[in-house]
Amino acid sequence: MAEAIIVNEKDELAKQEQPDILHDEVLANSDLMNDAFDGENREHEMGVWDAAKQHPWACFWAFIMCFTIISNRTTSPLLGKTTADAPQVMESFDMFLNGNFVALTAFQEEYGVYVEGSGWTIPTKWQSALFQSGQCGAFVGVFLAGPVTNRLGYRWTTIVALMLMNATIFISFFANSLTLLVVGQALEGVPWGFFIANAPAYASEIVPLALRGACTATLQMSWSIGSIIVAGATYGYNKRDDEWAWRVPLALQWLFPTPLLILIFLAPESPWWLIRRGRRAEALRSIERLGVESAEHAQNSLAMMERTVEIEAKMGGNPTLLDLFKGTDLRRTTITCLMYASQNFAGNLIANQATFFFEQAGISPDKAFQLNLINSCLQFVANGLSWPLTAYFDRRTIYLYGTTTNIVLLFLLGICASIHQSEATNYAQAVLGIVISFVFAGTLGPISYSIISETSSIRLRALSTAVGRAAYYVAEIPMIYLASQLLNPTGWNLAGKCGYVWGGTAVICWLMAFFFLPELKHRSYREADILFNRKVPARKFKSTIIDVAENE
Repeated sequence: MAEAIIVNEKDELAKQEQPDILHDEVLANSDLMNDAFDGENREHEMGVWDAAKQHPWACFWAFIMCFTIISNRTTSPLLGKTTADAPQVMESFDMFLNGNFVALTAFQEEYGVYVEGSGWTIPTKWQSALFQSGQCGAFVGVFLAGPVTNRLGYRWTTIVALMLMNATIFISFFANSLTLLVVGQALEGVPWGFFIANAPAYASEIVPLALRGACTATLQMSWSIGSIIVAGATYGYNKRDDEWAWRVPLALQWLFPTPLLILIFLAPESPWWLIRRGRRAEALRSIERLGVESAEHAQNSLAMMERTVEIEAKMGGNPTLLDLFKGTDLRRTTITCLMYASQNFAGNLIANQATFFFEQAGISPDKAFQLNLINSCLQFVANGLSWPLTAYFDRRTIYLYGTTTNIVLLFLLGICASIHQSEATNYAQAVLGIVISFVFAGTLGPISYSIISETSSIRLRALSTAVGRAAYYVAEIPMIYLASQLLNPTGWNLAGKCGYVWGGTAVICWLMAFFFLPELKHRSYREADILFNRKVPARKFKSTIIDVAENE
């Protein structure tokens, strides 16, 4: 009996894996091609507000997937006496939490060393280790995410990662040494990598063209939500003088994985992923669940997806990591990696080490935690403002002007820290830190995710976002050490003068974007494929006309 059940289950799985459409017939089917034309034209004609009204469920599920980043943000060493960016909401919660730990008096006294003139502090090497361990784990996770997602899909990959997240939180919560806390963070980092790799890809694939910018920008809002929760929790417990000052905030991580796991289980799979697997009927059901006005529109959207998948399939077989570095995909991979890595160089490190930065600027510890909470709330406001920005302005415009603004502010911060110091200059540095964070959260941060999700091909998307995030970690890990050295009393103790360093790196980011960043707003995935295949220069992407009937 048991053997019969196993055989039946294997047969059912085999049926699911069998494609119910042959993609090599798609481009030869005139009726299907006409449907594809209609589907793509309809997406181009749809405005932001119309798309939101017609696809509320697509927006909802995109937001839920992006929300997985919150829990990662809260345990990072960055908001405390270390530096660097942290992953999304699940990732956001965890990463920001570690950052606040090192600024907690009870944590410093338990695990730190006494520095004459500065009091108790966590040594720089341990500050770096606390954050780098999570990033190293995430580095492993993002490389696993691509192949696993290609096999299991976005839903089941995320569900497995959420289950793993629940388990690994136990290690951090019960840790009784910095060593064990570092190990716990490393293991938590693995599911973080899955979340950050899958969230932008899934969000971009399930929403209409007009909503891609706003919905992928939600990722940055997830960071902010996580940082608000962490800032509130650590502010509420920062006056405690026992271990619960950091164990209670750690326990808050368990608030997220189980509810999110249930919601993701109920979510539809990406129809693009289902089409790539040849599961046409399931893809149609997903399209209908995501919200369409009629069965005809659902068929048009399905045909549009089938057409694009077939065009890409003719360029190569089953996707592999090596495909990311071949032909025109190498250019797309390079852009994705540069956009991810640049998040570490244009003011984000100031934002993510806010509490410790305020203390080093001469603000009292209690007021530093208060300012950090204000800073986190303002980031949330900036994220909300990014939605209309992405709707009305081009991706390149937002990125270049946002970077220019932060370059000016970062150099002003350095100048302010270089003159004779007083209470006025201390608060001026704190305000500049908040404004830099606000600008990043409203421009560079959210628009980077939009660019990343639009640049990769459909065939390689899961792999591309994973490798791009890996590039982020490769750039970030040494920057964590550098940022710790810049601020820490046991390091270079530069305080606001670090603005000179980050201002200089932001200039490099601006130059790279000006020459190499293409404009993909209002471009379908088919049009993006054609533009890259034609090797169109970045600054001519917007003006190049692509006919709806072209299949190159």
